[in-house]
Amino acid sequence: MPEKPTTIIADAIRRERALAQMSLSALAARANLAKSTLSQLESGKGNPNVETLWAIATALGIPFSALFESASTHSQLIRVEEGVELTAGEAGLATVLLDKCPPDRRRDLYRVRLRPGSVREAEAHPRGTVEHAFVCNGRVRLGPAGGKAELGPGDYFRYDADIAHSYEALGGEALILVVMESGR
Repeated sequence: MPEKPTTIIADAIRRERALAQMSLSALAARANLAKSTLSQLESGKGNPNVETLWAIATALGIPFSALFESASTHSQLIRVEEGVELTAGEAGLATVLLDKCPPDRRRDLYRVRLRPGSVREAEAHPRGTVEHAFVCNGRVRLGPAGGKAELGPGDYFRYDADIAHSYEALGGEALILVVMESGR
């Protein structure tokens, strides 16, 4: 069942206030809101209007849209022929958004070359770490124990990496792009 908008907003305000290392009182003062109003919003009991949310986003120094985002750490597999493709007219460019970075995360980008038949067993990364793998060429089997998938060129896989996981080249050499996402 999808989260209620008030829950998403409440979680986002708490998350962003914590990231800004700002007290409830300080944020209320900066946003020109009553502390009780802000407290109700953070508990998911308020019914904010656009002006209130705009004031909070401005006071936190974040985009307005960040108040409507929730972090997602569930697995997602996108095959090369899947996804919503957007084209740029006659420019010959087509793009598919594979995943967007939640506001409370950071990402590191890696080019990974796997030699034929090689297997890399990886220990669990810190709690909350997620990996995004995009296969450039070759075939691989990768992912967390009990949730591995076989992928080919153009396939994308997002999986929890705070548990043991592995990368395995199937057949010849493989080249994958790995993005490691973690909390700040």
